[in-house]
Amino acid sequence: MPRFFLEELDESDVVITGPDARHIGLSLRMRVGDILTVCAYGRDYTCRIRSITPEEVHLEVCSYTACAAEPTVSVTLYQAMPKGDKLEQIIQKAVELGAVRIVPVLTRRCISRPKPAEFTKKLSRLQKISESAAKQAGRGILPEVAPMLSFGEACQEIQKADKAILLYEGGGVRFSEVDLQDCRNIALIVGSEGGFDPEEAQKLQEQGAVPVWLGERILRCETAPLAAISILMHLTGNL
Repeated sequence: MPRFFLEELDESDVVITGPDARHIGLSLRMRVGDILTVCAYGRDYTCRIRSITPEEVHLEVCSYTACAAEPTVSVTLYQAMPKGDKLEQIIQKAVELGAVRIVPVLTRRCISRPKPAEFTKKLSRLQKISESAAKQAGRGILPEVAPMLSFGEACQEIQKADKAILLYEGGGVRFSEVDLQDCRNIALIVGSEGGFDPEEAQKLQEQGAVPVWLGERILRCETAPLAAISILMHLTGNL
């Protein structure tokens, strides 16, 4: 069944506009009475089309349920800026695995160093990648790709999480040793191709991040966050 995302909706009259409305009528050739799914607030709304034009599709809510694909923990990935199109791959797979937010971070060893204004121009495309991955994975929310943060800004943000985890090649505990009991919001911090500068790693730990070591094998920066999210989902009963 086709899935569409809305940030908010009125259950008495659900309205889809813009490109999604045109997609419903022109590409999918749906008509009045057809059924589709609208995702909002972590719920799946089963809706029937009441009226349709290329500009607006009005829907009647038939029923709704909590989205079974949404994990019980909210994982935010703080990803140091990688080279090339690696960030696109990381966003796609992180969303499929259950991340709720991806935050690019400019760290000392990042080879790719876009200016904030340059990166902002890419956000629309990156958000579309997130949306496409969320639809494919049957997610109940549309995970956010946030504007790029400085390292200092990221240090401040991670303090809001119930648990912050730093993937650190310099050593640390294993995932199985991290206490995740009663954690609902988890910050996962991953470096770029060169990893983290020791001073940065120390600063993150001073802000409460637990250093975690993934073993002797050296993983690429686009592989490490996906392995870590998979492990977190398993340890919290979401995989």
